[in-house]
Amino acid sequence: MTSSLVLASTSPRRKELLQQIGVKFTQLSIDINEDVAEAESAEHYVLRLAKEKSAAGFELLSTSEKATRIVLAADTTVVCEGNILAKPETLEHSKEILRQLSGREHLVMSAIGIHSQDRALQEVVTTKVKFRKISDAEIEAYWQSGEPQDKAGSYGIQGLGAVFVESITGSYSNVVGLPLCETAQLLNQFNIAFWQL
Repeated sequence: MTSSLVLASTSPRRKELLQQIGVKFTQLSIDINEDVAEAESAEHYVLRLAKEKSAAGFELLSTSEKATRIVLAADTTVVCEGNILAKPETLEHSKEILRQLSGREHLVMSAIGIHSQDRALQEVVTTKVKFRKISDAEIEAYWQSGEPQDKAGSYGIQGLGAVFVESITGSYSNVVGLPLCETAQLLNQFNIAFWQL
């Protein structure tokens, strides 16, 4: 029996990344608590959320769907000196985050979670990103663009925020929100094909 993929996310970036490698999938929306637990490490946090999101997506399927569907979920966070930098809620919050990243290196961690009827797998991928120095005037102008407001770390590397990025070590797609090399390798284990153009 052939399995089909469900993306448990409404993120346009994750949708585009999966489409980029020719994966066929449907999408569903899930809602889970994304608060960081007390003393939780960034790696444990993204792994836990990817696991919880994929499990929550699987639970939304009907009994018959559970026999033939594989659910993929992911979570991405930005980490600077051990601090998890969430999505900014206000301009002041965005300034606080981007001032921390200005002229420094930080980590972007994405966890992939895959859930099927008989097993669940997770993997974390980490990329190093270095920013040039950013002025407060740039941060304010960037905030006005609307781009930082739904992004972990208050920036999008695939959009206007690319002008801040001096260098990157590791997976670019990981920084966007879904590490494609590792995702494809995990999907292989569930016989989900890519390059279905």
